[in-house]
Amino acid sequence: MEPLDLTTHPPRSPSVRLGGLLMLARTIDKLRATLPGGNLGQYYIRGFSAVLLERLGIDEGALSDAVARAKTDDDVVAYVLEHSTASEYGAINAVLRSRLIGDRIAEADFVARYPIVTSLPREMPVIEMLDYDDRAMFPAR
Repeated sequence: MEPLDLTTHPPRSPSVRLGGLLMLARTIDKLRATLPGGNLGQYYIRGFSAVLLERLGIDEGALSDAVARAKTDDDVVAYVLEHSTASEYGAINAVLRSRLIGDRIAEADFVARYPIVTSLPREMPVIEMLDYDDRAMFPAR
């Protein structure tokens, strides 16, 4: 896959389902940004991408290698399906959606990283907040 420059546009929304999984498309984009010629900008693999990988039982380095070898998202989805248990995807998605802004609003570093949270409902899932954060970082989008 081609590298991405995430200083010019955000990765795909965490709500985009790829292979039945939330966060997979976004994680692929962030890994593409780590390829030679890419730029991760202010994004990182920690957080929801790390939770996704942990729940799938897939090592970040292994998925990064799969992304580097892949020609399309479908190639990466095939890799993920081969190295994880598809019947667990619903539970993984539920975990990704379970953390609410209200659960983290008292964390100063969270609010400093995502100042947009102060204007959003406390019952909003953090994974949805990422779209608002992306729009704030790239307002022309």
